[in-house]
Order: sequence, then C-alpha cells, then structure tokens
Amino acid sequence: MKSVTVLSSRQQKTGMLLRGARDTLPMLVGAAPFGMIFGALVATSPMLPWHGQLMSLTVYAGSSQFIAAGLVASHTGMLVIWLTTLIVNLRHMLYAATLLPHVAHLSSRWRWLLGFLLTDETFAVVAGYHQRVLSADEQRYAHWYFLGSGLAMYGNWQVWTLVGLLFGTLFPQLQNMGLDYAMVATFLAIVVPQLSRIPQLAAALAAGSFAYLLQGMPYKLGLMAAVLIGVLTGMALSKRGAQDGQKGGAA
Repeated sequence: MKSVTVLSSRQQKTGMLLRGARDTLPMLVGAAPFGMIFGALVATSPMLPWHGQLMSLTVYAGSSQFIAAGLVASHTGMLVIWLTTLIVNLRHMLYAATLLPHVAHLSSRWRWLLGFLLTDETFAVVAGYHQRVLSADEQRYAHWYFLGSGLAMYGNWQVWTLVGLLFGTLFPQLQNMGLDYAMVATFLAIVVPQLSRIPQLAAALAAGSFAYLLQGMPYKLGLMAAVLIGVLTGMALSKRGAQDGQKGGAA
C-alpha cells in the first residue's frame, strides 16, 4: 500500500510539472523571437557569442540582458551596468511578494530555485493558476506546476538565444523586423481576460497611463514608478471592496 501511495505522489508531481509546461506554451511562442533577437544582438556586437549564452544561462532576464549587452558594447563601467539592471529587475520583487504566500512553506532550496526561474511570463502563468479554484492536490503540488512553467521558459530562452547567436550575423537587422511584437501580443492575450474586475482594470489603466507619462525618465525609473502606482491602485481598491463586503455581510 505504501509503494502505491509513493507512486501516486510521483505521478501527481510529474503531472503538475507537465501541466505547468503545457500552460506556458503560448508564452514560449511569444518569447522565442525575443530570445532570438538577443542572440542576434550579441552576435553583431563586440561581445563573444559564448558571453551571450552564458548571460542567458546565469542572468536569465530578457530586459536586463538587452540593456546590459548595449551598455557593455558602449564600454560602460560595471557598476553602472549592475545598478541599471538592478533597477530594471526590481519589478520581480513585486512578483515574488505576490507569490510568496503560495511558496512560504517550501524549503529554502525550493524557494531559491523558483526565484531564479521567476520571469514575467512564468509569473503570469503561475499567478493565473492560483486565481482558480484548486483542489487539495492541486494546492499541495502547486510548486511543481511552478517548476514546470519555469523550466519550460528557461529551456526555451536558451534554445532561441543559441539560434540568434548562430544565425544573427546572417540577419544583422533582425532586431528591426518587428519580431518583438510577438511578446506584446502574447501578454495582451493573457492580461486582457483578467481585467474583468474593477481593481485589476483600474490597476492596468493607472500603470499604463503613468508608464506613458513618465517614459522620459532615465534608467526605466518611469516604468518602475508606473508599476508601483498600478499595484497600489489595485491594492487600495481591493481593500476597499473587501471592507464594503464585510459591512454588507454585517448588515
């Protein structure tokens, strides 16, 4: 009986792992051109090809990699590169804070691994997963779903970075062909269906408006400010809605 239970547990973990990867497939399509453009950018820059692949393997942050590659090519100091990429990646703290209640019970090893694999795309998939009504088993093995999504995105990014590195010199203007719009279209397809409630809609409108108004700020500070404003707007309206619901229940 014990062996049967262990086998069932393994099957559930494997199933959740594959389910996370499967649900991330639309994001893989959107990220593919982005990874290929990064590889092509490195291939046509003073950087060596293996620098680009190593960056994808260890940094694994698309926006920061693009910025870092540009700064390296312009011979910018390492401290400036570190600080700039840090500012760009601060949004991941918001992602981590959102998902923390779902991973707080895990060991440090698990949290470090999932933290490394956390990207915009994986966050969108995993956050959407936790918004559904989950069974006890789905909640118990949710971190395997997270892992499946993260590993799918990680492998996808490595493959398309390599493709860009190998063939980027043949298409030196690849980054100007509009392929990056595939990422935008993918995010729109995921975000728009989630705007059915007032807090989410208000947060999106606030973040979008301030991102446009503050786009002239250096080091992507305007984008970070817009994200914070959007988050605070959504939190304020969600809290107000919860308070109104409690008052209505008490009445």
